[in-house]
Amino acid sequence: MKLQLRFTEAQIQDAVRRVAREISETYAETCPLLVGVLKGSFVFLADLIRELTIPFEVDFMVVRSYGLGTSSSGNVEIVKDIDGNIYGREVVVVEDIADTGLTLAKVVERIKSGRPASIKRCALLIRKGHPPIDFTGLAVEPGFVVGYGADYAERYRGLRDIYVLDEN
Repeated sequence: MKLQLRFTEAQIQDAVRRVAREISETYAETCPLLVGVLKGSFVFLADLIRELTIPFEVDFMVVRSYGLGTSSSGNVEIVKDIDGNIYGREVVVVEDIADTGLTLAKVVERIKSGRPASIKRCALLIRKGHPPIDFTGLAVEPGFVVGYGADYAERYRGLRDIYVLDEN
C-alpha cells in the first residue's frame, strides 16, 4: 500500500492551535471535561491540551468500529467507558476524525445518559459532507486516513503527518 501526503505536521499543528483557542474561548469561565475517544484521538488530544489556556480535566472512552478494515463495520462498540461522574459537567468529546458519524452518535448518546450540562464535539479531521460539529481542525476528502494517531490495522499511528492510504 502506498501513502499519499494529505496534511503536513505544520498544517496539523496550526489546526490544533486554532481549535485550542476556540475551546479556550468557549470555556473561559469553566473547567470542561475532555473525553478522548481512543485509540485514534490520543495524539491530537495530547497536543490539544498543551495548547489550552484554561483549566480542564481529561477522561477516555475506548470505542471500536473499524476492526482491521478500511470501512466502518456499522457496529460501534464501547469497550471502555469514562471513569468519572459527568453530571452537570461541560463535556467535550474529542475524536481524531468525524467520518460516518456513527461513533460520535454512540459516544454522545452514552454521555447524555450521565446528564452533563452540555456536550460539544471536537475532531481534528472532518470528512467533507459530514454535518458540522462544534470544533474542527481540517476538512478531508474521501479516502482512508492514517498518521497522527489514526491507524490502519494498528499501523501508521506514529506518523507525524496525515496520509491517505492508497489501496491500489
